[in-house]
Amino acid sequence: MKRREFISTTAAGLGAAWLGTRWLGSGVARVLAMPPLTQKFAASDTVVLGSTGIRTSRLAMGTGTVGVGHHSHQTALGVKGLSDLLLNGYDHGLRFFDAADSYGSHPHVAEALKHVSRDKVTVLSKSWARDPATMRADIDRFRKELGTDYIDILLMHCLAEGDWTTRYRGVMDVLSEAKHKGIIRAHGSSCHSIEALRAAAASPWVEVDLARINPIQSNMDADPATVTGVLKQMKASGKAVVGMKILGAGDLRNRQDEAIKHALGIGVLDAFTIGAESRNEQEDLIRRIAAA
Repeated sequence: MKRREFISTTAAGLGAAWLGTRWLGSGVARVLAMPPLTQKFAASDTVVLGSTGIRTSRLAMGTGTVGVGHHSHQTALGVKGLSDLLLNGYDHGLRFFDAADSYGSHPHVAEALKHVSRDKVTVLSKSWARDPATMRADIDRFRKELGTDYIDILLMHCLAEGDWTTRYRGVMDVLSEAKHKGIIRAHGSSCHSIEALRAAAASPWVEVDLARINPIQSNMDADPATVTGVLKQMKASGKAVVGMKILGAGDLRNRQDEAIKHALGIGVLDAFTIGAESRNEQEDLIRRIAAA
């Protein structure tokens, strides 16, 4: 998202009531006042991701706005541009780097990792592998591209099939083996359908899930109430839930404060990822989370 879209004038003051959405079925929504947040938050808050034991920042730095074909808005900044942006976030207490093969952001993250202590940051990446051999190759390639011996979190990317936990069992076994060897610290899923999300919630193999959530059902798997219900099941079983599409892929660019309060207030997200494209965007986002 562009800076001119990201930074907009907020019509209501910070003391105004936040408006949320209640879903009544058949796509009909009614807007109602939601209670204010009961605690202060910061983008740099240290959180623990479910039962993984991984400690990181509440806000992850996304590198995949319109991430497809090994390219994204963030990688368009160049290796130095994006690595500098990641390091600026690090200087502001952000410790969570959100990458993926399809974003083409591994070299950019690798450059940033040269300038920080590896054990101070959490590196998440995602693979489209759908067979064991491809996943094994991806794990080796990803570590080389990232310049690291291990990846903190590796997810199966963009899962949409309701039976993915049986269909891709071989891929899951490869990730389990990699965790046993210490090559990755945690594994899980990035879901792109409500059926896949429900399968992830039911699977004891899933340790981390990257889930699409915002208050207006933009680029989501189902309405917010339905998705939140599934995420509550995940959280109750000890899974780490990391939110994505918090700003609805830009659809909430003029309602950022509402979207951030929703992410903070639903009580199911351990962390969430948003991709900034400049220092100004990144620092504005950090301020908005603190102001919520």
